Amino acid sequence: MFKISQLVADNKNMAKSILIVDDNPNMSSLLSEMLEIFNYESVRAGDGIEALSKLEKNNFSMVITDMRMPNMTGLELLEKVKEKYPKIPVVLISGYSVENGGTNGNKIKPDGFLAKPFMMSDIEQLLNSLL
Repeated sequence: MFKISQLVADNKNMAKSILIVDDNPNMSSLLSEMLEIFNYESVRAGDGIEALSKLEKNNFSMVITDMRMPNMTGLELLEKVKEKYPKIPVVLISGYSVENGGTNGNKIKPDGFLAKPFMMSDIEQLLNSLL
């Protein structure tokens, strides 16, 4: 028989799951390994359409998405995620200079932004501030 305190302790030790969306498998693999160091599980999607499908089937603590991808940009994905899952933080990644922090001219803004190349400390700071 389980005690409630044991269930609470087990729940706290469960890794939070983060959805990584990037059409570059090397980048998503690297980010996945970085997240693993901080005890976060990750699921990878190659584009926004695949990401939305995975969001319907799983619970994620955060979405980290590249801005430039085929089929759906990171900004378009940001809008769709915030419409359907407003409490999930969405972080945009880009290797390009973004003057306005990754906004798309609309009211929807990302919860965070990572500029490539990013370092382990950037990931740690992002995780600590958003989760």
